[in-house]
Amino acid sequence: MALPLDRIVADAEDGLRADVVLAAWLGEPRARSQGRLAAEQVTVDWQVIGKSRRLRAGERVAVVEPPPPTAVPAPEPVAVRYEDEHLLVVAKPAGLVVHAGAGVRGGTTLVDALRAMGVPLAPAVDEHGVGAGAPAQTGDRPGIVHRLDRGTSGLLIVAKTEPARAGLVAAFAAHQVIRRYWALVDGVPDPPNATVDAPILRSKNDRTPFVVDPSGRRAVSHYDVAEAHGRAAVLAIRLETGRTHQVRVHMAAVGHPVSGDTAYGASRTLTTELGLTRPALHAGHLGFPHPVTGEHIERDEPLPDDLTAMLARLRGAA
Repeated sequence: MALPLDRIVADAEDGLRADVVLAAWLGEPRARSQGRLAAEQVTVDWQVIGKSRRLRAGERVAVVEPPPPTAVPAPEPVAVRYEDEHLLVVAKPAGLVVHAGAGVRGGTTLVDALRAMGVPLAPAVDEHGVGAGAPAQTGDRPGIVHRLDRGTSGLLIVAKTEPARAGLVAAFAAHQVIRRYWALVDGVPDPPNATVDAPILRSKNDRTPFVVDPSGRRAVSHYDVAEAHGRAAVLAIRLETGRTHQVRVHMAAVGHPVSGDTAYGASRTLTTELGLTRPALHAGHLGFPHPVTGEHIERDEPLPDDLTAMLARLRGAA
């Protein structure tokens, strides 16, 4: 029987459970009829009822069409800066999570966007001790060999094949991947050129996600001040290692948190004045040996519009 349904309970059906009667009328399994009742799609004399309700002869039972499923928009495609049969380099926008996992509740990820684009991804494998820029292949992380935080924009390598994935993991472990970041930090670091060699550990008190701790994993960052503006400075930062939140943790540890990164102590006043809605951090350069061909690949990504506008405001006010 087609929906919508509007029918009177017959004498022979008096006393039967609603789900039993519905299943017979609609020619469907009882479980499906129970689902309609649970979804409040069934009324008796215009009152919503439960699945265990027993019907009485002469009652009017109505079943409405279930609402159409909510259309889920296709993920926005991401910009591709290099691609061959083995891998691709993409420009991740700020606000996009790389992959689903702990702390990610709904929403589109970079993996979702790549799948929607029809990009084949290397199968995920089970590895532990994952950090940003370190091998990362567990759970729903196909093709992902390193990460950028949700709020960080910039270049990311994605493996399309298993040989590429394995080769990239090895290249990261051997420190053969060159990663340079653009960052704006609160204040002006002194000295203007330095290396931060400080181990990083996941925080135990939840004040910040990660902290510098002697028992953590070794983490090394090199920075150079490119522009000094008194209350803030533009830095060029090169990662020697790749730990989760490495740049953010290291710059906070030396007293110059990434501007806009209030989770790690950035000035809320300066964040507001500069119009920042995320940490002012951008992965602007990648260089690496191709894991299959051996060719050296390099790509640069200019600052996105939000950071370009913020920098213009800062320069204009200096």
